[in-house]
Amino acid sequence: MSAEATNPAVSPAPAPQPAHRRKGRPRIDLRRLGRAALLGPTTRDRLPDAISHVAEAHRAHHPDADLEPLRRAYVLAESSHRGQMRKSGEPYITHPLAVTLILAELGAETTTLTASLLHDTVEDTDVTLDQVREEFGEEVCFIVDGVTKLEKVDYGAAAEPETFRKMLVATGNDVRVMSIKLADRLHNMRTLGVMRPEKQERIAKVTRDVLIPLAERLGVQALKTELEDLVFAILHPEEYAHTRDLIADNAAQDGDPLAEIADEVRGVLREAGIQAEVLIRPRHFVSLHRVSRKRGRLRGTDFGRILVLVGEDADCYAVLGELHTCLTPVVSEFKDFIAVPKFNLYQSLHTAVARGDGQVAEVLIRTHRMHKAAEAGVVALGNPYATPAEEQTDGRRTDAEGERIDPTRPGWLSRLLDWQEAAPDADMFWSTLREDLAQDREITVFRPDGGTLGLPEGASCVDAAYAQYGEDAHACIGARVNGRLATLSTVLKDGDTVQLLMGQDPASEPSREWLEHAHTPAARIAIQRWLATHPSPAADAQDERDGGPKDETPTLRPALDEPAAASDTVGAVGAVVVVDRPEATVRLAGCCTPVPPDEVTGFAVRGGVVTVHRVECAAVTRMKGLGRPEIDVRWGDTTEFRVTLVAESFQRPHLLADLTEAIALEGVDIVTATVEPPTQQRVRHTYTLQLPDAAHLPALMRAMRNVPGVYDVGRAQHQTVAAH
Repeated sequence: MSAEATNPAVSPAPAPQPAHRRKGRPRIDLRRLGRAALLGPTTRDRLPDAISHVAEAHRAHHPDADLEPLRRAYVLAESSHRGQMRKSGEPYITHPLAVTLILAELGAETTTLTASLLHDTVEDTDVTLDQVREEFGEEVCFIVDGVTKLEKVDYGAAAEPETFRKMLVATGNDVRVMSIKLADRLHNMRTLGVMRPEKQERIAKVTRDVLIPLAERLGVQALKTELEDLVFAILHPEEYAHTRDLIADNAAQDGDPLAEIADEVRGVLREAGIQAEVLIRPRHFVSLHRVSRKRGRLRGTDFGRILVLVGEDADCYAVLGELHTCLTPVVSEFKDFIAVPKFNLYQSLHTAVARGDGQVAEVLIRTHRMHKAAEAGVVALGNPYATPAEEQTDGRRTDAEGERIDPTRPGWLSRLLDWQEAAPDADMFWSTLREDLAQDREITVFRPDGGTLGLPEGASCVDAAYAQYGEDAHACIGARVNGRLATLSTVLKDGDTVQLLMGQDPASEPSREWLEHAHTPAARIAIQRWLATHPSPAADAQDERDGGPKDETPTLRPALDEPAAASDTVGAVGAVVVVDRPEATVRLAGCCTPVPPDEVTGFAVRGGVVTVHRVECAAVTRMKGLGRPEIDVRWGDTTEFRVTLVAESFQRPHLLADLTEAIALEGVDIVTATVEPPTQQRVRHTYTLQLPDAAHLPALMRAMRNVPGVYDVGRAQHQTVAAH
């Protein structure tokens, strides 16, 4: 990347010097561009000197591009910004020039570059959107309008979720809007040294929290990595300086093990007759810092990776086979992102080879096309609305109803539009988006039909259901993971095969408990949206049982030193709860159904009742947050006790017989048993059981879960008083 603005009168921020330079033109001195810009436009039949470098970079990717729109855009931008200066003292026109050069070097098409030159005119000058539309057409006007909306957003303000939501809607309609915004932020970060340290830090944090994750998801690695290094230099100057010293020390060493391995790779591929370009890709500062924290002392091969570029997809696997045959592979490091691309368009084979001295070199294998997509992401996609034959004069592709179609839009951005439409309010959308941006690792799971689902690390079967079926996942009744029945709360691992079992009842509804296991925005928003439109009376009743409305202060009775009788407990017979509060009625909470030997605590609620909860119960956290005092409670002398368990299962013959047999084999007596009518092919069994001792409960629940068809066993949520 080039186009770094400099100002000899001001000390810039400690911008990182890249660990490697691309072959090609040197960085452009924007002071020279500023002087050229002040000379004004030239004659109509030649380009102004100030944008000749943009034209050169653009023609390198698009040899037949029409440069006339760029000339006209520059003339309008230069005349509009004339007299405006940047804080660094340079003519303002140097900023849109630098942003446009960044995009041109990434391979952006002419429409994007035209809009980039004009991206600040509507915001900062007297130029109107109507003028842009009249002079450059609807496409450029649409992009400039989107970038203008982006400029008005304060990403760090909690009061701006609705504005941010609207901004992302505009971005989702055309990914080129965000491409310009990212290039704009990169140039601003390069010239951040003219600002006060506290403002540098604020801008760097916003860049780290919002824009760098967006760049990652849009696949624009060339921008993302430089933004990471610039943020690293500002927010962690000591670690940055240490990493810079590590790079300098390694460069001063005699011999380069990476270069030696690269020569070996070239020799292997030459003998195999495979045409390939073998390069060394030094790690950028943040990447090297992460490696040093993970591995401790760095070795020569840790400072970069070997990149092998070939012509066709099949050549990638041919290279892999030769390397694994002729060199020593580290099999655990192999990943195939060609067969299963990442969510941000990234494709490559990853492997590693070891030297005799134990040093390991990572190797990336990809085609030239994959490499372009890996570096530039959505910027390299070109005009997403132009037809292949360029037959349409307006440069847009539309469907039968005239809607804009973007066939190249990344799946993540498509999902983003779905989230914002489904989210009940802007605050939920904002918090959900921030959670998703914080996810930096993804897993791939396989469907039985051979399809794949990309999910964040830690996702469950609930997430897989909503990723595959959208809101139809409300009807999901279970799953098979790698051929075995699994609960919907099961956390998935990379490479799992997931078969989702769907019910046939059109009135199916999600469980409130699914929210505890949903990690993706699609799942959480869909469930919360359904719950918001279907309020549950049971939830209000549960709150009443657990202490009444949050704003109501309970009345406490005077005290005695007598423990509550066992008959005052709910669900546990023989399990005496001792509470140092006289005449208090003790009740075991229905939300967590504590039984011995659970660690418990108590809270006073209406009528002098002390409700006993397990300490890890969510209600305990809520009541503490409301400032309610805890009451010391403990289990008294406990012999045998009763507990009510609920077993959730799929419908099948002889299930009741198998469950009762499993319970009997554990030496447990069944006091009562209830089987509800099947719903959506699911059956709910409720058993009140008498156990010889509390320690036997986990083994009993395991035995019940092991019965084929049973996918969950838990304590009853709302138990009645049991008779001794």
